[in-house]
Amino acid sequence: MREIPGMRRRLLLKRRRGGRSVMLDAALTCATEWRWPVLPGVGTQPGRGGAVHCACPHPDCAAPGAHPFDPGLLAATTDARMVRWWWSNRPSAPVILATGGRAPCAVSLPAVAGAEAVTELGRMGVRLGPVVATPARWALLVAPYSLPELGELLYSQDWVPSSLRFHGEGGYLALPPSETGAGRVRWEQAPRRGSAGPWLPRVETVVEALVEASAGTPGGGSRLPY
Repeated sequence: MREIPGMRRRLLLKRRRGGRSVMLDAALTCATEWRWPVLPGVGTQPGRGGAVHCACPHPDCAAPGAHPFDPGLLAATTDARMVRWWWSNRPSAPVILATGGRAPCAVSLPAVAGAEAVTELGRMGVRLGPVVATPARWALLVAPYSLPELGELLYSQDWVPSSLRFHGEGGYLALPPSETGAGRVRWEQAPRRGSAGPWLPRVETVVEALVEASAGTPGGGSRLPY
């Protein structure tokens, strides 16, 4: 029987280490060590010709495999018993972070721009927290913020790249080592293990630095490929 593309990766994610799956380990680290509320994502399923589709019923899903479905986003929790039950039944399910509230938020941008932005912000001396990467987009995790705070921040900027997305209260983000329709989710800059909670920069620091890094080239163009 011909192996379906992506099947080998899903099988690897189901392998058990010390009696627990790789995905369960990741979900428990988020929920119990860092107190980040998580829930399983909908995941993907194989289609015709080896294509991978979202397991939700929407054929034009904008975030295949990388979003909550059943249970819904409001079910996200830090309770270890619930996390174990979810991933015992679905050991390869993506780990979805419910952003906002007391949980981290995020600012995401296209992958090419994200890679260059992280390098440029490093040159500028901007301290970044964890960075999540997929083949399509990179996300910079930031400290929790409210929607009014974000609105004031964006209003104060002369220009903000339209390709930036803000994952705040009521939002979500797939975390490593999830497999989604957009590919594998990985840490470009991983949280330090053993800490009570990964350090996170404030959203204004990241946004203002991104605007500064992308502006000011000769001719008024952008240094980052948004």
